Amino acid sequence: MITVVRILARRVLLLVPLMLGIVLFVFLVMRFSDVDPASAFFQGANPTAQQLHDFREQNGLLDPLPVRYVVFIGDLVHGDMGTSALTRAPVVDQVMTALPLTIQLTFLGLGIAVVLSLVGGVTAAIYRDRLPDQIIRVVSLTGVAAPGFWLALLMIQYLAVDLGWFPTGGYINPADSFTGWLKTMTLPALALSLPVAAQLTRIVRTSVVEELDKDYVRTAIGSGLPPRVVVGRNVLRNALINPLTVLGLRVGYLLGGAVVIETIFSLPGMGKLMIDAVKNGDPAVVQGVVITTAIGFVVVNLVIDILYLLVNPRLREAT
Repeated sequence: MITVVRILARRVLLLVPLMLGIVLFVFLVMRFSDVDPASAFFQGANPTAQQLHDFREQNGLLDPLPVRYVVFIGDLVHGDMGTSALTRAPVVDQVMTALPLTIQLTFLGLGIAVVLSLVGGVTAAIYRDRLPDQIIRVVSLTGVAAPGFWLALLMIQYLAVDLGWFPTGGYINPADSFTGWLKTMTLPALALSLPVAAQLTRIVRTSVVEELDKDYVRTAIGSGLPPRVVVGRNVLRNALINPLTVLGLRVGYLLGGAVVIETIFSLPGMGKLMIDAVKNGDPAVVQGVVITTAIGFVVVNLVIDILYLLVNPRLREAT
C-alpha cells in the first residue's frame, strides 16, 4: 500500500510542471494570434486609439510577456480565466456551464467504446480465424476508416430523419428527463465512440490471442477448469494491460472529437463553445476551453495510470 501511495504521489507531482508547460504553450500560441484582445473587446463599437491603449494598459497587455504569463498563472490559480469579449461574462462561468455536457458525452462514448471493444475483441479471439472473427475484423477495419463526423451525418439521416428514432439535435438535461437525455445523447455518443471502439477491438483481440497461446492457459484448461473461468479470471486481466495504455490516448481523441460532434448535433458543450468563440473572435474563451480540455486530458491519463497499476502488480514491484 505504501508503495502504491508513493508511486501515485510521484505521478501527481509530475503533473505540476506538465500543466505549467501546457498553459505556457497555449498562452504563447494565443499571444501570437492575429486576434487583438482589445479590438475583440470593442468589436462593433469603433473605439478610438486612446480607448484601445487604455484597455491594453488596464489589462496588462503592454507588460513584458514573462510578466503577463506569471500574472496569467496567478489568475488561473484563483479560478480567473479572463472575461469574454462577446458576452462580458467571466470565461470560467461559461466553461463550467459547458463542461458537464462534454464530460457526459465523452464518458458515455468511452463506456460504449469499452463495452463494444471488450465484447468484440474477446469474441474474435475465442473464435480465432473462424467466421465470427472474420466478421468482427472486417467491421472493426471499416470502423477505423470511418470518421466520426461522417458517421454522425449518416445516423442523423437514417436513424433520426428517416426512422425518427432519435432527435436530430439539441440537449435535454437528465434532471428534467432521463429518457429525453438518453435520446439526445445516444447518437452523438455512438458517432464519437465507434471509431475508438473499432481500434480498441483490434488491440483487445491481439492481446487476448497472445494470452490464450501461453502455457498457463493450456495448463489451466487441461486441469479441468472451464475455459470461460480461465478467460474471465486470468486471460482478461493480463490481456487488458496493453488496451488500457491505448485507452488513455484515445480519451484525447474523444475530447477532440467532441468539438465536431457537439457542433453537428447542436449540443451546448465545450466544443460548440470553442467553435462559436473562434467564429466570433473571442480569444479569452478559446484560451479557456483549450486549457481546460488539455488539463482534463492529463487528469484522465493519470486515472488510466492508476488503473494500469491496479491491473499490473508487477509494475508496482518494479517501480
